[in-house]
Amino acid sequence: MADFRPDLCGDRPRMGRWAAVSAVGTSVKSMKILHTSDWHIGRTFHTHSTLGHLRQVLDALEQIVRDHRVDVVAVAGDIFDSAMPSADSYTLLAAALREIRAAGAQVVMTSGNHDSATRLGFQSEWAGLAGIHVVTRPEQFLEPVTLHDEHGPVHFYGIPYLEPALIRHLYPDETLKTHEQVLTFVMRRIRADLAGRGGRSVVLSHCFAAGVAAAEATDVERDITAGGLDLVPVSVFSEPAGAEIDYVALGHIHGRATLADRVRYSGAPLHYSFSEVGKPRGGWLVDLGPGDGHGATEAQIEWIDLPVPRRLSVLTGEIDELLRDDAFAPFEGDWVSAILTDQVRPLDGMRRLQKRFPHCVTLEHRPLIVAPSEAATYGERINRQNDHEIVAGFLEFVRNGVGQTDFERDLVAELLAASDLLEVTE
Repeated sequence: MADFRPDLCGDRPRMGRWAAVSAVGTSVKSMKILHTSDWHIGRTFHTHSTLGHLRQVLDALEQIVRDHRVDVVAVAGDIFDSAMPSADSYTLLAAALREIRAAGAQVVMTSGNHDSATRLGFQSEWAGLAGIHVVTRPEQFLEPVTLHDEHGPVHFYGIPYLEPALIRHLYPDETLKTHEQVLTFVMRRIRADLAGRGGRSVVLSHCFAAGVAAAEATDVERDITAGGLDLVPVSVFSEPAGAEIDYVALGHIHGRATLADRVRYSGAPLHYSFSEVGKPRGGWLVDLGPGDGHGATEAQIEWIDLPVPRRLSVLTGEIDELLRDDAFAPFEGDWVSAILTDQVRPLDGMRRLQKRFPHCVTLEHRPLIVAPSEAATYGERINRQNDHEIVAGFLEFVRNGVGQTDFERDLVAELLAASDLLEVTE
């Protein structure tokens, strides 16, 4: 386990088996990196807090660090869900980082499009001395965090989320109108910097890479594209040949994805939308061996699962079937999205469903039988109809073709008769 504490005599703090470039550290055999992203601390799930579930998942992540002797946890953006995190969100983040460090790993994290770069980066200079490296300033992509193992240095280039409109003034000689142009420019500078430093490299970037939008994007990711113009080609990270980055840890997409062997999304550690049903949660464990700094590094990459505190389930059927059929018993403890196929929308459907499925949070009425709609106008539909026929037609229209019951017919007749009598007496 890494050890970092100030010397009582005022000398430079002692660090365990790791050291940043400014300090001397002991060597280890090879570097193990756990790639994760999109923690979205503070996000709610259909108005329910996710802090408790995220706490469970991050506890499991800390155990993974111990079990696999992970040396660096790389978090590729969207640490918080909001630019103004709550106090509870900060408390959870502080506890998670403290436990990861106690387990023996350093942390490199960048800001994403959900984060406030200023708030996330507050006091990052001092956090870096304790092995928590937070990259949020636009110019920091050329200030790598450099760690060593027995094979030499590994440079972690963190690219904070770079909104073109907010950074183009920093580089007036460059055309920076899209994310593709921004990241092409940034990666060119990183490769030039790496060529001068030598050694292996890891890049963290929060972006919408081409090739995943259709298959992996969900309704949770805040859109950072405009008509597709801000999709970033994978080639930005994987080319040119002979100058490859040893591993690219991407964030923003909430499902895992492999765009190239060493260009990957880890996805989010929790499910944040029913569009993510069935997608695994976890991170990529990268064992970075020796290399020549030109893409020839030996690396073993494997997927590590994280626990799912509460599954997502989409249940479809008529309400009586969902409430009574034993086949739905295994889903009673899940987050449930119910799709009711009854011809008529059931009354008080959500309350009834929550008696069996306490965590049912969405309900959609999608009838299997849909009455054909008439093209006639309202005036045409009621032309030459009496009041009884108008009421009956209205109920049939709003109830998807299901007309009055005998009780409703008698009740309507009674009410209309009473109304007629009132008009006569007045």
